[in-house]
Amino acid sequence: MLNLNTIANDSIHAIKWIRFFAEHGHDILWLGVCRSQDLPEIPGVKTHALGPLSIRTWPRFLLKAWKARRIIRAWKPDLVHAHYAGVNGMLGVLSGYRPLVVTAWGSDILLVPKSRALGSLVRLILRRADLITCDAEHMRQAMEKLGADPHKIHKIMFGIDTERFRPNPPELRLGRYTHPVVISLRSFEPVYDVATLIRAIPPLLKQVPDASFIIAGQGTLENEIRELASKLGVDDKISFIGRVPNNDLPGILRDCAAYVSTSLSDAGIASSTAEAMACGLPVVVTDSGENAQWVKDGVNGYLVPVSNPAALAEKLAILLKDDDLRVRMGSANRAQIRQRDDYYGEMAKMENLYTELAARRNA
Repeated sequence: MLNLNTIANDSIHAIKWIRFFAEHGHDILWLGVCRSQDLPEIPGVKTHALGPLSIRTWPRFLLKAWKARRIIRAWKPDLVHAHYAGVNGMLGVLSGYRPLVVTAWGSDILLVPKSRALGSLVRLILRRADLITCDAEHMRQAMEKLGADPHKIHKIMFGIDTERFRPNPPELRLGRYTHPVVISLRSFEPVYDVATLIRAIPPLLKQVPDASFIIAGQGTLENEIRELASKLGVDDKISFIGRVPNNDLPGILRDCAAYVSTSLSDAGIASSTAEAMACGLPVVVTDSGENAQWVKDGVNGYLVPVSNPAALAEKLAILLKDDDLRVRMGSANRAQIRQRDDYYGEMAKMENLYTELAARRNA
């Protein structure tokens, strides 16, 4: 069994990763880049909250980095794993501890390097890493352009637990609602462009008058999104349900008719998209990132141009009018996620990489 140090925030993706290795007998110290009250209790995991951090506030960041360095060296792990090649990756670099594993999440590679100063730090982190993981081929290519050693990069999906995220039984395959419900799980932030979904609702209702919408999430644009819905006169068709605990998501998803993502940019396939697919939903997603490698028009969903409400409304209308099409597409989606993005299979790959890396360190 390995002695692991993880540097991560309180994202459900990091929690799933940490929980897997704890359940498989590894000892874990989680340095949380978040508030102490946001760190969940996981059996077998020791936690220490560093608090929210930003590299832009150097004095506080360096103080916390020195603290993290002392904690890590006292723990003496077999390796250090930083989730996100930004603040967390820099904490790993400044710890001076090797081997260092870095998982790129998306914006840390695709957006942050556009800033000259922060881009230099990301390049340093990637050069210092002994192992790098990502969940998309275009992420691999971007990291190579930033100077990462291609031999150190491995594609590891975050993975979906397809036992939890599964469709309703056949007698309830179309869900428990008596009308079609469309769901969105993207946060109210500029990159997710939820406003495009709101603008697609009026033309969609002209074709499918009884459709309704569940929009989950939180974010800086929430008030603007709600105001737009009210201005367009569709707020009575939308249930804004806030941030949904991951344990509650499967039950909510499997009763919906279709899933939509209006994101302007994704790394690999978004976890929320993959979770909807695992639940047997057809999906309508923007043609961005690697979505085209997961969604084939007319087979398991539809791709639409970014920021195009008319195209989004058109494709959703096709789905909501055809029960058989939705079931057929949903079945194809579930089969694909089980084959390509299974949580336990992906974590087993990562466990093998951990073991190999630790063995080289101890050789």
